[in-house]
Amino acid sequence: MFYLSEPLVLSLFVEDVSAWLSSNDIRCTPRVKFTGKTGYDHYFDFVVPASRKRPERLIKAVSKPSKDMVEALAFAWIDTKEVRLENSMLYSFLNDTDKMPAISAIEALRKYDIVPILWSERKAALEELAA
Repeated sequence: MFYLSEPLVLSLFVEDVSAWLSSNDIRCTPRVKFTGKTGYDHYFDFVVPASRKRPERLIKAVSKPSKDMVEALAFAWIDTKEVRLENSMLYSFLNDTDKMPAISAIEALRKYDIVPILWSERKAALEELAA
């Protein structure tokens, strides 16, 4: 039986997100590090620069949504948000290919102003990310 380690699965999902962004002509910078208010560094998978229509948009691809992931992502966003451009937004693509993420995880992300996007519903975010 073929086994994929968690880092490899995450890498594959990030590659899927990257391919989707590219195929939809969404300009972005991959693998970006920002230093937060605490001095800690936080990595985001992509950054879509601000345009006349939309603010800066950070993107995090999450292959296996969990409570721990939500906590880590919420902290990274809170720590980073204050040192980024005003009105910056964070989008989180959630891999729901094999398993639907818990509703509580999705709601927790929303409560921290993180826009959750189920991978199966990614087309709904196309206009927001491409603008």
